[in-house]
Amino acid sequence: MLSMKLSGARWRLVLSTLFISALILELGYCQEDAQDPKTSPGRKPKPAKAKQGKATNKGPRAVTAKAKVIATPATQGKGLLTQVLDKGRFLRVGDTISVQAGDTLELRCKGKPVQWAVPHYLEEDDDGRLRIIQQERYGSLTLVNTTGADTGEYTCYPMYCEDTDCRKEYDKAVKVFIFFPDPQELFVPSSDYYEVIQLRTNWPTILPCQVTSPEAKVTLHREFPPVEVAVDGAEISFDVKRGFTIHRPRHHHAGALYCVASLGNLRQSSTKYMLIYVNYPMAAPAPVIQVSSSTVALGENLQVSCTVIGEQDVVIDFTWEYPGQQIGRPLYTQESVRPVGGGAAREQSQSILLVDEVREVDQGAYTCTAQNLQGSKSASIMVKVITKAKPKKKP
Repeated sequence: MLSMKLSGARWRLVLSTLFISALILELGYCQEDAQDPKTSPGRKPKPAKAKQGKATNKGPRAVTAKAKVIATPATQGKGLLTQVLDKGRFLRVGDTISVQAGDTLELRCKGKPVQWAVPHYLEEDDDGRLRIIQQERYGSLTLVNTTGADTGEYTCYPMYCEDTDCRKEYDKAVKVFIFFPDPQELFVPSSDYYEVIQLRTNWPTILPCQVTSPEAKVTLHREFPPVEVAVDGAEISFDVKRGFTIHRPRHHHAGALYCVASLGNLRQSSTKYMLIYVNYPMAAPAPVIQVSSSTVALGENLQVSCTVIGEQDVVIDFTWEYPGQQIGRPLYTQESVRPVGGGAAREQSQSILLVDEVREVDQGAYTCTAQNLQGSKSASIMVKVITKAKPKKKP
């Protein structure tokens, strides 16, 4: 009985050992399946988490790489224009550059095609020194034997073309102001000894005292009395690329002015500018037309007046259209100007059309046109001509 129990215990031990061995073998097979999917053709293993993450991120990375960064016009412009230096070096240009007089200037502008604008001096007569060539991907501008007179603004315009029709893309234009410092000439040469400039009250006035070097110190002077003109930056300001600007011209700015430039031991005077003051009106005139009588009898006299109230010292020109012009009736007018009371400086300009011994042909529309430097306006009125009533006979 005891041996039978022992035999049963041994049997259970054997069965337990066999079960554990089978379980170990099964776990081994599972690990092999996970490490080598090809060894288990009946299964479709899931990809590892690391591979899932890589596959998931691959799509967005590709989109980011292909996305285009749209540059602003300023950024695009800066990359369009470059200066070619010695030994094949390139320099991206800024707002201004300096090229020593006598050296060669070479600019390149990306685009096919492009068009160039240069200072008027070079447009009129460059003596064969200027060469512009369109290459496959850019346009080139070369200027040899440069002088201080070449100082000015150089512009590249990319062109938009449809078939053979091309136009400038002004919003993409790239500009650079180029100085050509000349040891003998501080001012850009001019053939005129005097230059007449209008001082318009409604527009800033520029005295283009253009220097060849941005390092030159420039001052403004009056010829008579001989004094230096104050430049405070508000009433008058200076820009090395433009010259002096009188922002709000007035009577006292008129006269003969000139500029003086100094650099090192060199000091020179510019062309003289004769400034003429012109009081520009703020608006076109507004005429008011009146007639001595809208109904006039044959043989009587007629007066048609045209009146404008405007700014002081602003000249008004009057012109007339009237029915008698059809038969060559001559024009007789009386014109006058007188001040008008009030706080502001105002004046009345008037033109009176005189028609003596009215005829039937004088019936119709009378039109007055008043004009100043800002424009013109017209006003009209109708006149009726009647037959003079005969006096009744006494019974």
